[in-house]
Amino acid sequence: MSKSLAKPQRSWPESALEQAVALQRLLAIGDRDWHALKAQRSRRGAEQLAAALVLLLSGDDPGAPQPSPARQEAIALVEHGLSWLRAEVSDPGCPSHRPATAAPPADG
Repeated sequence: MSKSLAKPQRSWPESALEQAVALQRLLAIGDRDWHALKAQRSRRGAEQLAAALVLLLSGDDPGAPQPSPARQEAIALVEHGLSWLRAEVSDPGCPSHRPATAAPPADG
C-alpha cells in the first residue's frame, strides 16, 4: 500500500466563517452610531479587521500558493485597519456637512 507524499489540503475550521460574520456584524458601525463612533480609531480599525477576516474566510483557499482576489482584498482591509490604529487616516466627515467646493472655471 503506497501513501501519497502530498500534504493534505486543509480548509478553514468549521464554523469559522459563521463566527467571523457574527463578529463583523457586532463591530460594524451602523447608521445610528456613525456620528458618535466615527472618530474612534480602535473601533474603525476593528471594523476593518473583522471585515478582512470575513473576506478571507469566505473567498480564499488557505492552501493556494497564489493569493486569491479575496485574499488581496483582505490584505487591503487589514492595511486600512492598521492605518486607523496608527492614526494615519481620519474620517472626512459627512458629505452633507462638508463645505461645497468651488465649481471649476468655465472654458471660454
